[in-house]
Formats: sequence, structure tokens, C-alpha cells
Amino acid sequence: MRKDIVLLGLAYVLSQFYRSFLSVLTVPLQRDLGATPEEMANASGLWFLFFALSQIPVGAMLDRIGPRRTAAWLLLFGGGGGAATFVVATAPWHISLGMALLGIGCAPVLMAAYYILAREYPPSRFSTYAGLIVGIGTTGSIFSSLPLVWAVDLFGWRGTMAVLAGLSIAAALGILVVVRDPARVTVEKHGSIFDILRIPAMWPILPLMTVCYLPAGGFRGVWTGPYLTEVYGADFATIGTVALILGVAVVAGTLAYGPGELVFRTRKWLAAVGVAIATLTCFALIVLPPSGIWQAAILIAALCFFSSCYSLLISHGRAFVPPHLIGRGVTLLNLCGMMGVGGSQLITGRIYAAEAAAGSSPAQTYDAIFLFYGVALALGLVAYLFSRDRLD
Repeated sequence: MRKDIVLLGLAYVLSQFYRSFLSVLTVPLQRDLGATPEEMANASGLWFLFFALSQIPVGAMLDRIGPRRTAAWLLLFGGGGGAATFVVATAPWHISLGMALLGIGCAPVLMAAYYILAREYPPSRFSTYAGLIVGIGTTGSIFSSLPLVWAVDLFGWRGTMAVLAGLSIAAALGILVVVRDPARVTVEKHGSIFDILRIPAMWPILPLMTVCYLPAGGFRGVWTGPYLTEVYGADFATIGTVALILGVAVVAGTLAYGPGELVFRTRKWLAAVGVAIATLTCFALIVLPPSGIWQAAILIAALCFFSSCYSLLISHGRAFVPPHLIGRGVTLLNLCGMMGVGGSQLITGRIYAAEAAAGSSPAQTYDAIFLFYGVALALGLVAYLFSRDRLD
């Protein structure tokens, strides 16, 4: 792959880091800022919601001014500014503000890479390269696990966030210098997101696109720390270790789906089977009695692995989008995925608060959250079964 694609993939590491690091920082943020689990869930949800809302202008910007400036400027001000907000935070609402800015800053990075791939690479290779980029980027969820624990022990969480602010700014400047915009597509009418919604083949894909990332993005993003602490009494180091396992599972799942498409010659049924297994795993976490932290870790790792079909579903939807609407097409799909996770964070935060108010045990509280994930995946899968398979 070209060096600008590689650089965008490396910048995507930051995006993956920022969407999942709060689950590991639960303990120090609760201690220093008094943030509650519900406030942490809401803050994490804001990352996804602002990320999702940014997709509409990002799609138009990709088609009109290209990926270079779109990704560079938003990452510079949103990514650098959001991380810097953490450094000076003194109250829980500062965390929410920082997460909102980070969501805006990270919004264009993956889509910029996908835009270049869709415009300048063979369609048959889109899923493989897209999965590889996501696989590279998803290592950010690994860095947001045990390595983050080590960094916080060494520099403190504020010092660690200061370093991340510097890395975000450096990545943005690198994109501005290295990334090369594809040639403009000349058309009489640019079109809009509504033209994408007029494509019938997109409609069965969008529901699963909205819910497929809930376990990997939602649970790994915020609930890992509270779940392990409240149900199993895990310490900070153990939380980091389990988060590392889940991060590896997300990377492995993402990398497996791209080549899997070439092996099995199908996008639809590969995604459908994976999501079906993830759905059953959610219900297994509810039905099986808590018998140890490592059984739970293995099951949740399986859930993260099989629900990591995000890039495969984007490839499936992209196959139905005309060239002059590629930017809007991939960002619409991304919008659905991020909006789904953002909304789920707010919903699961309410579920947590309601169960706690009702006097439920910690295990019962998280059973309710797993039930939400399982039902959401099942509903998305039913809609997806009506989709039309396509590989080119």
C-alpha cells in the first residue's frame, strides 16, 4: 500500500485508542474527578455520537475538497484539542467535552483511507485492504489496555494524555504533508446522502451496520473496567490485562473477515454467521453462571472477535455506491455504526442506573446490558438476511 494509506492507518490507531481508553481509566478518573460509571458511559457515548454526526459533513468534504485537508484539520483541532482537554480537566463534564472533541477529530481518518481505496484500488481488493487498515488501527485498543496502565503508572493519567495530544497533532501534520488526494470526479450533479438512501440494496445492510459494533465498541469502550471491578473485584492491572485480550480479539476478528471474504466468496453469509455467533455468545454470558473472571474474559473475547465485521459490512455497502458518491456512501455507513454505539452507550448507562436503583446485584446489572447487546444484534441480523450479496 502507498505510504499515505499507511500513515492514515497509523493515525487510525489513535481513533481506536480514544474510543476505548476510558474503560481502563475508570479507576483514576473516579478517584480524581469523582466520575460515576454512568457519567463515564455518557462521555464514551458522546465520542461515538459526535463522531457519527461528523460523518455527514465529512462525506461532503471528502467528495469536494479531498481526504488530505479533511483528515488533517479535523484531527489537528479535534484530536489534539480533545486530548489537551483531559490534561486540564477538573470535573466530569470536562471529560465529556474532551470525548466530544476527540470524536470530531477522529471522524475523518478511516473514511479518508477508505475514500482513497475506493477511488484508486481494485474493488475486489477493497475488503482485504480495508480490513488491513482497520487491523492496523485496532491495535489502538491494545495500546489502550495494559500499555495504558503502564503509562499511567509512569507518567500519571494527565501526563499520558499530554503525550497523546502531541501525537495527535504530529499525526495531523503528517497527513497534511504526505497524503495525496485522488483526481476529482467530474459530474454535473454532486448528489447528496439522500441519493445513497435511494439505493434499495443499502437498506437491509444499514440496520446490521448500526448494531454490529456495539459489543466491540461499547463494552470494550467503557464497561470492561466497571464489569470486572464490580462482578469479580478485579484490580487495575487485571483490568488492563483483560482489556488487552479483548483488544487482540478485535484486531484478530477484523483481520480475519477480509481474507475470509476471498476464501468463502461471500460477504453476506460471512458477516451473517459471525454476527449469529456473537449473538449466541451474548446470551451465553447471561445464562452461564459467573464462575471466574477468565471464563468471562474468554466469552467476551469471542464476542468481540465475531462482532468485528465492521469493515466487511462497509465493503458490502460500498459495492452498491456509484463512484461520485463514494465519500458520502462510506461515511453514511460509518455514521450508522458510530451512531449505534454512541446511542448504545447512553442506553446502557441508563440500564446500569436503573438496575442499581432497583437493588440488582452487579451480575444481574450486567446481564441486562448483555441482553441489550444480544437483542440488538439479533434484530440487525434479521434485517441483514434480506440483503443482496455482492463482491465487486
